[in-house]
Amino acid sequence: MSLRINDTVPNFTAETDQGTITFHDWIGDSWAILFSHPRDFTPVCTTEFGVVAQLADEWAKRGTKVIGVSVDNAEDHRKWKGDIEKVSGATPGFPIIADDGLEVTKAFDMLPAEAYLPDGRTPADSATVRSVFIIGPDKQLKLSMTYPMTVGRNFAEVIRALDGLQMSAKGVATPANWEVGQDVIVPPSVSDEDAKAKFGEFDAPLPYLRKVKAPA
Repeated sequence: MSLRINDTVPNFTAETDQGTITFHDWIGDSWAILFSHPRDFTPVCTTEFGVVAQLADEWAKRGTKVIGVSVDNAEDHRKWKGDIEKVSGATPGFPIIADDGLEVTKAFDMLPAEAYLPDGRTPADSATVRSVFIIGPDKQLKLSMTYPMTVGRNFAEVIRALDGLQMSAKGVATPANWEVGQDVIVPPSVSDEDAKAKFGEFDAPLPYLRKVKAPA
């Protein structure tokens, strides 16, 4: 079955390059981001994990844990991290799940249940394993994005989306291209009276589009 927004994400126990984890326990009360990759030692993925490492302070500022998953073993992950650090100049302190059995990849619907990795496999055999999953402290999927192998992920957008999700958890919505500090939108499910009581005065260019200052 497909994993949809607001579904509880699969719980699993898996090896990482930093030891064994149980996913829900690892998330704890934090936000979490799972980045998946079709194989270690691939060029686009190496640049991406380098950026994830460079953004360590940004993830921490947002109370967010990051974890990778790749369809190679933990020892390969440890070796690959040397390349990642060489390219990025940042130490990748986050764990990478060893999913050479495809259990996690299939649980998150990145490959079909009947998929397998043939001998002499290439990244093309797991090309769809290039996704981002943002998960809330309630262990529910809040957002997912999937990219082709040839297009590097935009981590400024990942952070912007994470900021929007954390803001929307306060009972508001965010407009197109929203950035921290900008006005937000009162959801249609909130009456004008309740909106004024909760957020104060609002601007309404349309009856169903009501903008207010972002709550602290």
